Amino acid sequence: MLGIVLLYVGIVLINNGISRLCNIDEKSASVMNIFTGALAVIIDTVSVIQGEYYAVGTGLLFGFTYLFVAINSIFNLDKRPYGWYSLFVAINTIPCAYLSLTQDLDWRMSIIWVLWGILWLTAFIEIILKKNLGKFVPYLAIFEGIITAWIPGFLMLVDKW
Repeated sequence: MLGIVLLYVGIVLINNGISRLCNIDEKSASVMNIFTGALAVIIDTVSVIQGEYYAVGTGLLFGFTYLFVAINSIFNLDKRPYGWYSLFVAINTIPCAYLSLTQDLDWRMSIIWVLWGILWLTAFIEIILKKNLGKFVPYLAIFEGIITAWIPGFLMLVDKW
């Protein structure tokens, strides 16, 4: 099921990056965030029934991220709670990367977790620390959408990962 979620995480990251670069209204970009966040939550709900607690815990980090972004944008809410949430998630990517490397023996997922952590950390830096990272963040989102989500997700779907 991870491949399905990653495929949509890929497009939402690409969509968010392009939307930011092209100054597309955040409410318009929220549609894909809702679809992806809801998909992740639904798949994680099925997975928790199957007893896959680690997968659910880490999967919900994504689902809640995209729903948080969408709701903040639609209702024009203060983004600081999302900034703090992003720091929490970025910190969690450290043990996830370690476990991927040491328990799963999957160096690819370990690197992907580190890259995701960097992207989540940029939200904290921009929102809480008020440091404008300019075009770096949208380009990073597009890059990560392709390299850490779309390609791995597709490869998982066709049993090539």
